[in-house]
Parts: sequence; structure tokens; C-alpha cells
Amino acid sequence: MTIIEKAPAKINLSLDVLRKRETDEYHDVEMVMTTIDLADRLEFTSLDDDRIEISLESRYVPNDERNLAYKAAKVFKDKFGIKKGVHIKIDKHIPVSAGLGGGSTNAAAVVRGLNRLWNLDLELSELAPVAAKCGSDATFSLYGETAIAKGYGEIIEKLPSPPPCWVVLAKPNIGVSTRTIFQHVNVDELVHPDNDALIEALYNRDFSGICKHIENSLESITMGLHPEVKRIKDSMKNLGAPGVLMSGTGPTVYGLVQQHQKAKRIYNGMRGFCDEVYLVRLLG
Repeated sequence: MTIIEKAPAKINLSLDVLRKRETDEYHDVEMVMTTIDLADRLEFTSLDDDRIEISLESRYVPNDERNLAYKAAKVFKDKFGIKKGVHIKIDKHIPVSAGLGGGSTNAAAVVRGLNRLWNLDLELSELAPVAAKCGSDATFSLYGETAIAKGYGEIIEKLPSPPPCWVVLAKPNIGVSTRTIFQHVNVDELVHPDNDALIEALYNRDFSGICKHIENSLESITMGLHPEVKRIKDSMKNLGAPGVLMSGTGPTVYGLVQQHQKAKRIYNGMRGFCDEVYLVRLLG
């Protein structure tokens, strides 16, 4: 038996770091996120023996226990006592180490996919603890749409989706390590987003208000380490995108644009600054 799961990327409409946790290595965060129509595709096939196989064509992503999809499958099998095997084929489209949650959304797709493959009929709330062990964005990716994530990302509250719009994504030719960025975090020195104002704009379907209040408290850290991220953000703003922000720990910068012709113009303009530029729709 073979089934397929789509694993959409996410963008941060806001990212706030509140405090360093005393119980573990994580920080408490508040992140408003939504999904976009840039996705990996995962194909699941049952195996007779009790093993996990990962296959993909990417020189940047491992196909062993270091892969979050592998980790999610192992945690899933251990949690629910499954003694069956699975082959997971990953068709990658989301850039790696880009701030778009590519690994986390793969892990979430594995959790959903194995639930279907093995006919467990579990609710998402029952699957969420498995996703939570696979990264701070994985629980959000399990549910998808638009939500605020709290704690270290495992507490999810659904929010209204933004009004329909286009998203221009521009990623410089670098990868950014989330761990490295958080090693530079001093919470007292961060700019903190106004999440209440952003959430009010979402409820009011106020596109201008959303663009005004998108903010990422980690942006200055990543830009300090990688100045090309700031150059890309400035370029996208100069091209006329109403709302521009770095997603996650970067380095991808996105612009929100309502008119397709304008979005296409910005997309074409950004192709002069970096190789990886995408024009997609919001899903959330």
C-alpha cells in the first residue's frame, strides 16, 4: 500500500523570543505562522520487515536517523507500538536551512502519513506529542493553516487566515543554523513584535494592518551575521512589497503582495539579487 502526503512550507508573520527556559535548552517563543503553496511531497510504502527507509535526491539532506522524517517515524513507531516497516520517499522542493520549516513539515507529514498508512484513525491532538519531539515548528506543521505557537512551539492556537495574497520568497545562497542564531540571543536586547495588533489585523482581514505588524525579533541577529539578508530585504521593500520580513531564523526573506502583476514584477526584480526566488500563494 502506498499513500502520499503534501508537506507545505511555513512563513513567520511574527517571531518573538520571550525567555530562556530553565528546564531545557529551548527558549519560550510566540510565533504567528501560516502555510504557503511551496511544498515537499512524501510517499509512504509499507514494508514487510520492521525498519525505516528514507530515500530522496538531495546532497544537503541526509537519508538516515539525522533526517527529521526518520526521527518522526521512529518516535511514531515507539509511541504507538508499531512493529511494521515503512519506506518514505521525499520529493524536496522547500529550500534547506531556509527558515521555511522544511524539516519540520516533513516530520509532520510523516506523523499524518503513518496514521493513515497503518489505519490508526488517531486525532491530530493525539498525534501532536509525536510532532512536538521533532522540532519547534513541527506541531504547527501538523495542524497547518494559520496559528500562534507558544511554549517552545508545541502549544497551538488557531487563528484566522490572512486575506488571499501572493508571497515572493528570496533565499540567498547560504544556510542558517537555528542553533547558531539562538546562541546569540540576549532576550533583553531584542525588539518584540506586537502580536496582539497582528492578531487583531488577522481577525479584521486587514491586509495593510498585517503588513504593518509583521516582525521577527531574530532578524537583527541573522542580518548581523549575514549582511546579504538585509540587502535582500531592502531590495524587496524598494521594489514595492507592502510587507517584507525574514522568516524563522532565515535566511529567506518574503514579501506579501495582493496584486499578481506587482508580485510578478517584484519576483523578476529579485531574481537579479539571488538564485532562489519563488512566487507562491498563501495556503493558510
